[in-house]
Amino acid sequence: MKHEEHTHEHEREHAGVAGEQHEHEHEGTADKHDGHGSGEHAHEHSGHEHAHEHDGGHKPAFGAHLHCSCGCCHDDDDDCCHDEHAHEGAGGHTHDHGGHDHEHEEEGEGTLKKILAAALMFVAALLVEHLPAFRDGGLLMQRFGVMPQTVRLICVALYLAAYLTCGRSVVLSAARNISRGKIFDEQFLMTVASIGAVCMGEFSEAVAVMLFYQVGEYFQDYAVDKSRDSISALMDIRPDHATVLLDGKPVQAEASEVAVGSLIEIKPGERVPLDGVVESGSSFVDTSALTGESVPRRVETGSEVLAGSVNTQGVLTLRVTKPYHDSAVSRILELTEKAVEMKAKTERFITRFARVYTPIVCALALAVAVLPPLVLQFASPELFARYGWAVWVHRALLFLVVSCPCALVISVPLSFFSGIGAASSRGILVKGSTVMEQLAAVRTAVFDKTGTLTRGVFAVRQIKPLEPSLPAEELLEIAAHAERYSNHPISLSLKAAHSCPRCTTIRCTDMQELNGLGIQVTVDGETVLAGNHLLMEKRGVQGFTGGKTGNAENDSADSAGTIIHIAVNGDYKGYIVISDEAKEDAASAVHALKKLGVKKTVMLTGDRAETAKTIASQLGIDEVHADLLPQDKVAAIEELLAKKHGAVLFAGDGVNDSPVLARADVGCAMGALGSDAAIEAADVVIMDDKPSRLSEAILIARHTMRIVRQNIVFALGVKIAVMILGTAGIANMWCAVFGDVGVTFLCVLNAIRLLHYGKHLQ
Repeated sequence: MKHEEHTHEHEREHAGVAGEQHEHEHEGTADKHDGHGSGEHAHEHSGHEHAHEHDGGHKPAFGAHLHCSCGCCHDDDDDCCHDEHAHEGAGGHTHDHGGHDHEHEEEGEGTLKKILAAALMFVAALLVEHLPAFRDGGLLMQRFGVMPQTVRLICVALYLAAYLTCGRSVVLSAARNISRGKIFDEQFLMTVASIGAVCMGEFSEAVAVMLFYQVGEYFQDYAVDKSRDSISALMDIRPDHATVLLDGKPVQAEASEVAVGSLIEIKPGERVPLDGVVESGSSFVDTSALTGESVPRRVETGSEVLAGSVNTQGVLTLRVTKPYHDSAVSRILELTEKAVEMKAKTERFITRFARVYTPIVCALALAVAVLPPLVLQFASPELFARYGWAVWVHRALLFLVVSCPCALVISVPLSFFSGIGAASSRGILVKGSTVMEQLAAVRTAVFDKTGTLTRGVFAVRQIKPLEPSLPAEELLEIAAHAERYSNHPISLSLKAAHSCPRCTTIRCTDMQELNGLGIQVTVDGETVLAGNHLLMEKRGVQGFTGGKTGNAENDSADSAGTIIHIAVNGDYKGYIVISDEAKEDAASAVHALKKLGVKKTVMLTGDRAETAKTIASQLGIDEVHADLLPQDKVAAIEELLAKKHGAVLFAGDGVNDSPVLARADVGCAMGALGSDAAIEAADVVIMDDKPSRLSEAILIARHTMRIVRQNIVFALGVKIAVMILGTAGIANMWCAVFGDVGVTFLCVLNAIRLLHYGKHLQ
């Protein structure tokens, strides 16, 4: 396939906006929003990077690593796959992967022509060899006086021409591999088997081996290219050009060269090229390519719009907020491309298995060719006369043909590749086949509360000043001013509930984020504390008598929600209660997970136990851990991991849970398209905020693993059966060809079924 042309990389320095991101803890809400500055998530990339240099800035086709010399599939950490990429010009380029030539587009047509030409010559040779008219005493002999030797010579010439047409490249590839020290690959097996058949005078079998091997390779490449193109088309959602407004006039420009802060115009039907905020206009945007959500989202002045969305109605003017290479869609593309390079245990096992398997079957084939005739020659001369060297060598050649492991080493990686593509079509980014394996094994699902199971949109419900002389509005004003520079959902709700002229002129200094407690800030010279009851107790705030509502005697008050305690200059002023509500699909998501065999569902939250239990009972969550600090959440995950009841999945909103995302077997960031840190920390990124995507991800992962197992069992089962039958003299070379080419083709078709699995979930 042709490599996609991409615009040249445009490097520029971007002025960073210095700004503090804060950890925020309200009444036990251990929601740290520090941008994951400290969260690290280590992913093992089992492979080496391949440097490709292309004329015209071409980039290797997405998923191109699926092809390799050791049997159609490339495992980056496989020593047998030291690729040499020969790129010939900008118009077309051939990848020489250890001699296994994979043709792209125009060259693929040439391969098909060679196959057809060889097939025609093969059919002609069969007709000459088997039709009565060409036999001794036949019509051709009687009427034209053609000698039998001439007919035989024509037949052999046709077979030889067909063999060279379809098999020359395979023989040359095998020779090149041997010169490099790489002997036991499929080209070697096919070459030995076909040349052995020629030496035995079985010309038709020699041609059949090569012809059907090439036919199988052609259809394998076609299937792989189609699967790669399906994902490439799915992810081809990043426009290369943008309409920039310069002095109010629209000018076309490369999207990669548009600076942050520029104004761009998006007309109806156009795809948004860069992340931005709506400056003017209103419309509905289709985000299905990003999130899998089919319902268009309304945007208006001030709304954030992500690159890759499609404007469906009115004209929009956006102010660019991120450069081209940092846009949401660019991160998605990069993540998806890297995902297919991360190898699962099953995938790595198959590669290691192929390394050992091929030499073993070659040794067994040699044993089949040598040992039985030697034994028969001395033990039973009568049987040796019937089953001599020629018979056993022929059976050994059949053994070699069927033993080729390409059905395994291409279909297993292709299955994972297709599974990742199916998940992407549903707005679920899975970081590699290792994560697919873990997802399929999930038996415990752990959730953060705020922003994951609940909307994360808080509203002020109660304002409780300590003294009646302090107006409720004034207490709210103190809290809103203290939270002026925070973007946490709780802070936003306080600021949304209060607005006054001082909000824009207030002077806030000496801000401190107090991990797991809250915030301390100096507002117009007064020290303000805003946070949970632990903060009040730790600072010895006067007037705070203990308990979560600030009054030990009234701790059971109707205050189901998140409580923010306020103190000024060490004196307790009162508390504010804000509340959240569960997402529409949260309960159904938990139910779906249980139907899939998830044994335990757990909520980890820094919020109050009363609030957490209320939400958990509504959603059907089995276990609740509340009043947790960030380190407590990690400890809770480690406790669940120690029980070893299947894989543990943790789903968080991507704002404050990077340590837990990194520690769980599967860390899933919800609605994290706008969060660089979440994309880095998580194993799975769900591009919208629907908990129901979790069950879809597990379904796709389990279906992927089911197809992987099907292909392994089917391929090995058929191959072993044909090997045994061939050694016993029951199966012929045509059965061996099916055991290699036919099985591989069926496994490939089975694997690419996954690409369409996402559609069945809609």
